[in-house]
Amino acid sequence: MKANSQRVKRKNFRPLHGKPLFAWILDSLLAIEDIDAVVINTDARDILAENGLTEGPRVIIRDRRPELCGDTVSMNLILADDIAAIEADTYLMTHTTNPMLSADTIRGALSLYHEKQGAGQADSLFTVNHIQTRFYRADTSPVNHDPDNLVQTQDLEPWFEENSCLYIFSRESFAATNARIGRAPVMYETPGLESVDIDTPDDWDLACAVAAIKTNSARAAE
Repeated sequence: MKANSQRVKRKNFRPLHGKPLFAWILDSLLAIEDIDAVVINTDARDILAENGLTEGPRVIIRDRRPELCGDTVSMNLILADDIAAIEADTYLMTHTTNPMLSADTIRGALSLYHEKQGAGQADSLFTVNHIQTRFYRADTSPVNHDPDNLVQTQDLEPWFEENSCLYIFSRESFAATNARIGRAPVMYETPGLESVDIDTPDDWDLACAVAAIKTNSARAAE
């Protein structure tokens, strides 16, 4: 969790529909009983404290090493630092910028990961968007369809976009690739409204709209 961001200034601490952005995903993670601890790697411990977050029984705040700060540092290097410091059987990685990801979706991803890993069918998991639409190259040539044989989009071969919402892996899997995706990953589709990844001002506006929908739906259900 960085103090600064390039395109949406101080987004990690910016209020989103009544609470700081970081609190959305943190609340979802802490609602999952199987998650023993949430580790926050940050260069903004003081800003977190100003927003009411300090270490607790299930929250560990790690100060990001100076050489790992900056916009061009690979996330895998930050993960390697956390893995070296925190012993665990299973590591789950997400971002502050994925505020709509629900506890139920995270539980589903963990369940699939443990099922596939236990069966020897996967060593890691990453989340994706399921896409079935017509793609073109910059020169307008078709990528995944034949314009002379137009078929319904639902009949096209599905493509899967890594959406950076969630990664699950083991220490051994990470060691094999030095990356959060191992050599035998399984994909997990996240619901469209939960797959918001805030990178641009337009993404922020979309997250605000989805947050309003979720909040109003929760109130209506009470």
